[in-house]
Amino acid sequence: MKQVTLNHIHEGLGAKMVPFAGFSMPVQYEGVNAEHETVRNGVGVFDVSHMGIFKISGPNALPLIQKVTSNDASTLVDGKAQYCYFPNEKGGVIDDIITYRINENEYLMVVNASNIDKDWTWINQHNDVNATLENLSDGYSILAIQGPKAVEAMQSLTSVNLTDLKFYNFTIDTFAGAKDVVISATGYTGSGGFEIYAKNEDIEMIWNKVFEAGANWGIKPIGLAARDTLRLEMGYCLYGNELNDEISPLEAGLGWVTKFTKDFISADILKAQKEAGLQNKLVGFELVEKGIPRHDYEIVDATGAVIGKVTSGTMSPSLGKGIGMGYVTLAHAAEGSTIYIRIRKNDVEAKVVKTPFYKK
Repeated sequence: MKQVTLNHIHEGLGAKMVPFAGFSMPVQYEGVNAEHETVRNGVGVFDVSHMGIFKISGPNALPLIQKVTSNDASTLVDGKAQYCYFPNEKGGVIDDIITYRINENEYLMVVNASNIDKDWTWINQHNDVNATLENLSDGYSILAIQGPKAVEAMQSLTSVNLTDLKFYNFTIDTFAGAKDVVISATGYTGSGGFEIYAKNEDIEMIWNKVFEAGANWGIKPIGLAARDTLRLEMGYCLYGNELNDEISPLEAGLGWVTKFTKDFISADILKAQKEAGLQNKLVGFELVEKGIPRHDYEIVDATGAVIGKVTSGTMSPSLGKGIGMGYVTLAHAAEGSTIYIRIRKNDVEAKVVKTPFYKK
């Protein structure tokens, strides 16, 4: 079991540690609901150092990225990031990732922790243009400082105007006394804030200064359980739940980051899927009756016939009701459709709704 650099701090704070993607990670500190509310209303800090970071550089960096990712990275400018995915050779998803353009010959990719080895093998396997690849994952730590008070609480730690850092933009500067820190507005909670990528040797100093600076704003450490409820309230996909090697990214609603204006791995397969018409669709739903939907629960129609499966579900801390996402047949995917979630032996009524579930 790997440990993140700040493992001793999380244990010292009394975090409940669990195995996650090969790492021992803090799942919660004081409780999921309290931590969730801290991020929605104030400022909280997640240690997400288990995630992977690849550097792609050289004159052929962009051609390689264009080949292996679904989105059009040629539209990126310096300091801009882009959400996309690696398609596999059969029209599924190897991983969903974020690409950052530092300059025309230098890019970063942030990948999911559970897929680091798989992604690294994949991108090297397809590097027939001799781009320079570096796996920085073991040398860097990542903190997500999230919430509506994050910018105000952290401004004293950097000369960068954090208010001007728009969503999916980033800069590289000094932060909390550490040089060459990536400061990125690419958080996954829907409550504002930013993420920082720093060398392992700097991260404990940064953590301590972040908590000193945020003390007047009630800053708290937040575990991965609240990260999951926060992302689900936003309707964001999670790899292993909504996305995997078998699921079509088009059925997952990722057509907006699938650009057929360029050539990429499996573009022809995905184009054929689109033209043939999709069989299933990822939808959001809210329970009309009491209950908590969970991953892999069956979704049924009024007759009890199975029409799909829940991919993510929880009791929403912000809304006080059961919410979830899942794949259903196209006939039941329209907003407002009545569906039923099979919870144990009961079919609990739910409505298909537009995401995000949580609106500020």
